[in-house]
Amino acid sequence: APDESETVADVFYRTAPHPEAPKLAPDEHGLIWMPEEGFGHAVAHKASSEQIAIMAAVQRPISVACIQERAPVRAWKRKKSWFLIAEEDRMILSETQRFMADRMKATIRSHRVDHTPMYTAPSLVVDVVLEAAREASRN
Repeated sequence: APDESETVADVFYRTAPHPEAPKLAPDEHGLIWMPEEGFGHAVAHKASSEQIAIMAAVQRPISVACIQERAPVRAWKRKKSWFLIAEEDRMILSETQRFMADRMKATIRSHRVDHTPMYTAPSLVVDVVLEAAREASRN
């Protein structure tokens, strides 16, 4: 959730990485791929081995140009926002997540989940989304 004129990289690299986070570097095409061991150590360390294998097999890279693109006007300045802080995230530290959520003035739900709660805690994610939807429908 970068602010206007901020990049994803600005937010992502505002603190030192988690010790289990893999070192990421672009390939010759400017694409960043998650190393296979990165899924089990940092992205989805709470996932089953089957889930990790699927994530590694179907991953899509991110472009360096994408994370260096300056954000335009941000919707969270005009719309109510919700933020699930993944307390055990090893890719985006919870401190960084809290920084973003606080400046968004988001409704925060914080749980002991990893970077991929949609895989490792899907019921929790559904509950947060439904809570946000109910709240939005009241306004």
